[in-house]
Amino acid sequence: MSATPDTTAGQPGPSGDPVVTKLSTLDRFLAVWILAAMAVGLGAGRLIPGLGEALDAITIDGISLPIALGLLIMMYPVLAKVRYDRLDTVTGDRRLLITSLVLNWVLGPALMFALAWLMLPDLPEYRTGLIIVGLARCIAMVIIWNDLACGDREAAAVLVALNSVFQVVMFGVLGWFYLIVLPGWLGLPVTDVSFSTWDIVKSVLVFLGIPLLAGYLTRRFGEKAKGRAWYEETFLPRIGPFALYGLLFTIVLLFALQGEAITSQPLDVARIALPLLAYFALMWAGSYALGRAVGMGYERTTTLAFTAAGNNFELAIAVAIGTFGVTSGQALAGVVGPLIEVPVLVALVYVSLWLRRRMFSTTDTSLSRSSRPR
Repeated sequence: MSATPDTTAGQPGPSGDPVVTKLSTLDRFLAVWILAAMAVGLGAGRLIPGLGEALDAITIDGISLPIALGLLIMMYPVLAKVRYDRLDTVTGDRRLLITSLVLNWVLGPALMFALAWLMLPDLPEYRTGLIIVGLARCIAMVIIWNDLACGDREAAAVLVALNSVFQVVMFGVLGWFYLIVLPGWLGLPVTDVSFSTWDIVKSVLVFLGIPLLAGYLTRRFGEKAKGRAWYEETFLPRIGPFALYGLLFTIVLLFALQGEAITSQPLDVARIALPLLAYFALMWAGSYALGRAVGMGYERTTTLAFTAAGNNFELAIAVAIGTFGVTSGQALAGVVGPLIEVPVLVALVYVSLWLRRRMFSTTDTSLSRSSRPR
């Protein structure tokens, strides 16, 4: 997910903790806006008859154009923030890079696959939706959590950019493996025969490839024309809020279409939430412990933990919609995702700051902060 922090967010205050209160109103109350969008969507679904038919009437290749617009708008500002010309600043840290790749592309998808099958063996649509969520690695909101927890800002940008590129290349392959190949090997039911690997590849190329290319070109030509200071201090703050607007717009539409399933099957929604809670806790705690065990400092340990625990729900929702339909159980599983991620990862920010004071020396944290751009 995406949001835009104030330039002072994540900087240590008098007590050493980030000045959370200096976040913009939009960002500080993100969970409130998401809950409000959900409520508006549920109300719209009840009060506006024929809303689903109207959305279905404006489609391209099975995807509603209003929803597609919301998804693209929410992805673009975050990808425009990535410093593509500085990938080499962190790539020299092979320990961080290799550990992150293993956590994100081996352990993360495998853990979500296991949790989905263990906790949702009788709900194949929701199970498939969660597996898709597990394949969609963080490329956006993780920057917010990392900054609030005083993690390594440059390392986060590099890992986010790396995950963005890797998703375009590998998401479809991993979707085929975890939804068809691995269940077959284990003697489990595979995804419905209507599943198409190309549908996932196509969705990734459209909903990640397009904003990724747009973000790269915007940064390249924006900096060339106006300079980096203007780009990051003037342009990015202007476009940043649109990521949240796009997210809220999409949630309103999705909940309008999913309202009946949500209100009539609250137990199913709760069951979707359980494996997500377990996933966030296990991925974050395991990654944090691993970073500490291999000797990383506080900032990069924190960055490793949040980039491993976060997921790209925008992409997961887009893939679920493009592959299985707007009103599918797979799409509902994706919609529930950010409602669980936001409060859990906000709580983990404070856990990380608590661990900083108890597990890392003042010299370690203050020295690493000294190189952070203000």
